[in-house]
Amino acid sequence: MKRVAKQRGPKRRIVVALGGNSIVPASKQGTIEEQLETTRTTMVHIADLIEQGHLVVITHGNGPVVGNIVIRNEAARHLVPAMPLDICVADSKGGIGYMLQQVLQNELRARGIDKDVFTIITQVMVDAADPAFKKPTKPIGPFYERAEAEEMARDKGWSIVEDCGRGYRRVVPSPLPLEIVEWRAIERAVATGAVVIAVGGGGIPVVRAADGSLHGVEAVIDKDRASSVLAGELRADLLLILTEVEKVAIHYGKPDQVDLDVMTVGEARAYLAAGEFPVGSMGPKIDAAIDFLEGGGREVIITRPELLSEAIAGKRCTRVVP
Repeated sequence: MKRVAKQRGPKRRIVVALGGNSIVPASKQGTIEEQLETTRTTMVHIADLIEQGHLVVITHGNGPVVGNIVIRNEAARHLVPAMPLDICVADSKGGIGYMLQQVLQNELRARGIDKDVFTIITQVMVDAADPAFKKPTKPIGPFYERAEAEEMARDKGWSIVEDCGRGYRRVVPSPLPLEIVEWRAIERAVATGAVVIAVGGGGIPVVRAADGSLHGVEAVIDKDRASSVLAGELRADLLLILTEVEKVAIHYGKPDQVDLDVMTVGEARAYLAAGEFPVGSMGPKIDAAIDFLEGGGREVIITRPELLSEAIAGKRCTRVVP
């Protein structure tokens, strides 16, 4: 006999932002078998939240999956037409979403819980005038030798940079997310009790033309910033950011490292200004937390996937509060 999720304590509307390590850890090769194994482990903890009666929306990163799609794009460019970056992001979103929803469906079914789980391919509005379009910074795709990179830059109009002595790579803009185009559909689905997987890889970046039509652009959006926008639009009680560390730390990796149990928005801003949270790691997560809380959110929790249940109880995590 199937059962509905049991309520244990107050029901909360939670946006859970999965880092790429929740799908493809850096120590793995990225085979589909490894992805499924890692996803099963992560979805057990998500299922715990659902079984407790919470309303859950899942967002996720797409690295290195989208990078692999771009590599395949380039490797086969002499055989099949290459696809633009927004289509590559959509491809990654569809594939990862399918895997997440199937694994979670199987986990819930094994527990006798009857829940709809589905993926919404999500477009995310950005500003065509965002300064990021004039200064691309996000590396994607394969490494090239200098001569090939210069050819790509000339023939395709790409921005190419030398990447830490490892070769040359394409860099693309990473504009700020403004609105989740499908947020109302997501809200309606959540209201029915469904589990929705959305904003994969930060969502598909689109701009609106003067006639109101939408058009994809060659860019990538930070997953945590987009998750923060969605959490605000859904009036979520909690934004839960799952990453590789148990707690946010200042003086990270140094002898005087301090792990933070609770951090206010004011403290977070001060730490950012002091350079404690680099742009390439914890910085976007803290920016996302600040944006959500200043927009009316109540709480942000940052921790590891396997500590999710403890974190909900206020343990083994960093809580960011107004």
